[in-house]
Amino acid sequence: MGDNNVNLPPGFRFCPTDEELVVHFLHRKAALLPCHPGVIPDLDLYPFDPWELEGKAMAEGNKWYFFSRRTRTRITGSGYWKPLGDDESIISKAGKTVGMKKCYMFYIGEPPAGDKTNWIMQEYRLSDSGSSSRSTSKRRGNSKIDYRKWVICQVYERNLDDDDGGDDDNGIELSYLDEVYLSLNDLDEISSPN
Repeated sequence: MGDNNVNLPPGFRFCPTDEELVVHFLHRKAALLPCHPGVIPDLDLYPFDPWELEGKAMAEGNKWYFFSRRTRTRITGSGYWKPLGDDESIISKAGKTVGMKKCYMFYIGEPPAGDKTNWIMQEYRLSDSGSSSRSTSKRRGNSKIDYRKWVICQVYERNLDDDDGGDDDNGIELSYLDEVYLSLNDLDEISSPN
């Protein structure tokens, strides 16, 4: 899915936890600290429909990751993103709330009467208590820009055939080499012609 994985060394996959997305990527971006260059690109999500993200965002499997500015309007050319449920706190291993996560579902058509799709977006933002970006941006002379409004978005297409909405493999993702190795076990079942 896209060629955005070229920034990762061979053999590495981008499978961050919620805490890692907030602490190691979003917090650094908001605080104007150096980020891992080119791993997660900046993208203005809302002009794009979810199926147009290929090649524009960091792709890992069936998920796309990108930085975006947080906005109130989540309307695209073909539809809109509707919020699902309440915000979820992202708790660090130390027990501190470091961020928040909000889920959205994509609907085709005009709000509020659109047709539900199987596209999901998880939007990660910094918690109000964990952000030091205001003082950082003022020190660097960028007081007009509020870097606390950066979010990381994860967009993916959910498989509607699943009852629980998860992956067929219960959340376990295999690398290409794992799949090749497992397929070698199938060779025992194949009989060769004599």
